[in-house]
Amino acid sequence: MRRLGMRLWWMVAALLLPCSASVSALAQQKFNGERALEITRKFVATGPRWVGSPGHAKAEAFLREQFKHDQLEEDTFTANTPIGPVPMRNFIVRFPGKKDGVIVLTTHYETNYPLRETGFVGANDGGSTTGLLIEIANEIRGRVQEGYSVWLVFFDGEEAINQWQGTDHTYGSRHLAAKWGTDGTLKRIKALLLADMLGDKDLDIQRESQSTAWLVDLVAKAAKNAGHSKYFFAKQELVEDDHMAFLQRGVPAVDVIDLDYGPHTAALPDGYHHTPQDTMDKVSVKSLGIAGDVFLETIRLVNQSR
Repeated sequence: MRRLGMRLWWMVAALLLPCSASVSALAQQKFNGERALEITRKFVATGPRWVGSPGHAKAEAFLREQFKHDQLEEDTFTANTPIGPVPMRNFIVRFPGKKDGVIVLTTHYETNYPLRETGFVGANDGGSTTGLLIEIANEIRGRVQEGYSVWLVFFDGEEAINQWQGTDHTYGSRHLAAKWGTDGTLKRIKALLLADMLGDKDLDIQRESQSTAWLVDLVAKAAKNAGHSKYFFAKQELVEDDHMAFLQRGVPAVDVIDLDYGPHTAALPDGYHHTPQDTMDKVSVKSLGIAGDVFLETIRLVNQSR
């Protein structure tokens, strides 16, 4: 993903939304952050997983194993990149619901190609949210969803092959958005939530300024309901990420992302982001639990409100 523009500090009125008696009486499902962390650890152990690498093939095999008993689709395509045609693969997992429509939860799973010689394993960047979504699947599996169907999408090729400019990025999400636009799937999507870099021990999730306003507000309400407001939306930032291709086609979408990752020093001006220091010791069970709580509650609120 790419950060754009300057950060804006602001008071977030959305976090002060009133909470009705029915909401305060929620029987909330608490997300298992410990299991999400262990899944993340096993996934990251596949090693650097830049497109075309042995680690990437291991990561694909890991996802296949996790979803071997589910409705799993492998969306294969060839991306035109600065290094020529590159085979890529999105993974789509479908959990059916009783209502006509779909809530889509997404992340990317590969690691940064320009850092391929550094041992970069993307424990937080791609790893933590892959673990998050796999554990969400574990917690909703085995029953038809009471509301909309829930689909999980693991995008390939989010990272640039050369550098983030033009179309050298977000290959998997742009491919799938175009495909679903052609076959009519986009019209069924009630909300798309993108999870990115949510394992940071110092969790501080920015409000992404291009995301759909009502859906951002719903995430803020979910955070309040779950008791996690202090980790959400104290800052605003414009970020290019995998949600953009869907926003551009009219799909309600939100990028739930914490780009402020690690201490910012002269040696690490962007913290641990896109550095070999993005390792498992930087990923927090508490942060994964917070993110999981809020994603599950957001699903519930979308089912209520749309």
